[in-house]
Amino acid sequence: MFDLSDCDYIVDAIDSVSSKLELIERAKRLGIPIISSMGTGNKLDPSRFMIADIYDTSVCPLAKVMRYELRRRGVKSLKVLYSTETALVPKNVEPPAPGRRQTPGSISFVPSVAGLMIAGEVIRDLIEQK
Repeated sequence: MFDLSDCDYIVDAIDSVSSKLELIERAKRLGIPIISSMGTGNKLDPSRFMIADIYDTSVCPLAKVMRYELRRRGVKSLKVLYSTETALVPKNVEPPAPGRRQTPGSISFVPSVAGLMIAGEVIRDLIEQK
C-alpha cells in the first residue's frame, strides 16, 4: 500500500478494475485530484479520445463498468480519458486459453496519445490550482 498523502495529483492507468477502484477511492478520500484512463485497447483513432466526467461518458465498456461500481461506492465524479470509438474486433487472432478472455490489442501510438492528453490535463489542472 503506497502513501499517497504527499501526491499533488494521481494518474490512474491501471488495467485491473478492482485496483482502479481502490486507487480512486483512496484519492477521493484524501482529496487528491485524480484522472483515470479508460480502455485504449482495440482502438485506432486517437482523435476520438475525450476527457470528461465518468458519468458523461458513452461507448466505452470499461467506463460503463466503472460508472456502475463508482455509483455503488458513492463516488460522485471522476475525471477520465475515454474513447468514443467502438472497439475494433481483432482478426486472425488465436483464441484465448479456456477460461481466459481475449487480451485487447493496441498499436503503439494510441496509448501514447492517451498519455500525452492526460499529462496535458494534469498540468492545466495544477496550474489552475495555484
